[in-house]
Amino acid sequence: MTERTTDPTTPHERHGTAGRDVVVVVAGAVYDGGRLLAARRSAPAELAGRWELPGGKLEPGESPEEALVRELREELGVEAEPGERIPGEWPLKPGYVLRVWTARLLSGVPRPLEDHDELRWLARHELDSVDWLDQDRPAVAEAALRLPAAPVDGARD
Repeated sequence: MTERTTDPTTPHERHGTAGRDVVVVVAGAVYDGGRLLAARRSAPAELAGRWELPGGKLEPGESPEEALVRELREELGVEAEPGERIPGEWPLKPGYVLRVWTARLLSGVPRPLEDHDELRWLARHELDSVDWLDQDRPAVAEAALRLPAAPVDGARD
């Protein structure tokens, strides 16, 4: 798809047959030790207390992968490497669409620095133990299909 900007502060993309503009939100299915990272929202009020895959909006001039690296650094204080894009995209609020990439930690220990008040590492059998945002549920289901097996010796991925 061709990306274009109609507002210099927010990247938009031509999307769908109607040709409407959408804001792309990238998220990371961050894997480590056979677990997936979940982040609990602290704001805005209507999302607070629910869980999501961490990420944020694409900025002008960024590739989605660059945005994901930046967002994980800002929100969690980690360096991560994007992997494959998880097939599909999921509508958020009107005019916004979520796209998810797998990601692997390179350095740092995730901490809830922005927009979150708690993080949890969830094994496959624990994924339903948190109240995911409705919009993230199908992305989490796809991410679960790609969840690496936990290492037998306890070593990190």
